[in-house]
Amino acid sequence: MSDLLRLVRAHNLVVAAAGILAGGWIALGRLAVPAPLVWAALSGVGLGTVGNVLNDIWDEPGDRANARGDRPLASGRLRRGTADLLVFWGTLVGVTSAALVNGTVFALALVCLVLMAAYSPVLKRRGLPGNLTVAAVAGFPLVYGALAVGRGTAGLIPWVLAAWLHFGRELLKDLSDVPGDRALSRRTVPIAWGEAPARRMARAVLLVFVPVSLILPALAHYGVWYFPATAVADGLVVAAALAGDRLDQSIRRLKLAMPVGVVALVLGRLA
Repeated sequence: MSDLLRLVRAHNLVVAAAGILAGGWIALGRLAVPAPLVWAALSGVGLGTVGNVLNDIWDEPGDRANARGDRPLASGRLRRGTADLLVFWGTLVGVTSAALVNGTVFALALVCLVLMAAYSPVLKRRGLPGNLTVAAVAGFPLVYGALAVGRGTAGLIPWVLAAWLHFGRELLKDLSDVPGDRALSRRTVPIAWGEAPARRMARAVLLVFVPVSLILPALAHYGVWYFPATAVADGLVVAAALAGDRLDQSIRRLKLAMPVGVVALVLGRLA
């Protein structure tokens, strides 16, 4: 059971569902859980399962090269058939639940599936397009929740901020995955452009995020409580950007900054 939970990234699925709920709350300006938002959250769990499992399926040879003992497929603790079954059920739950929300959410679910299916075998091999794709998809939960309650435009700024932060994190992750990506002949940013330029790009993306995270919500008239809450997230982002060669530490800081930033966005709309 622990390997199954690790394969689907259960903690990430909880974060995705929470992000969809948060997107609905940001759009509504209040804490409420209408049925469409519940179905959207369930759809997000299904789609997240598909994306996470597909990533491990395609990355299995690279994970072996990177000595990723925490990956159940690469370590041989789970069989490929189990992973394929999870992809099937995740797709069924994700698409069916999205159809119960509205047509826009259903269409976005299909777009997500296509992008996730193309990511590892096609887009990731091309470097920057792969990073931008995974960042865009990772930011979808917030706009997904806003669309579920019929106020999609309210989710645009949260989506931009979430995608921006994920983009910086993806660049750092590529730096830590260089051996495995070389084994799979992928042209990621650090492989194609060099590790030093990739580090500089990641640092610039993260540092520019800080003023953007203040300016966009200010222009959208977010409440006063957004700003002290986002200062905590921004502090983590700056620390991650300036951590130098300590990639694992930077990635962990960004992972913590993301839920803190979501809480700030919610507070900015509830206040």
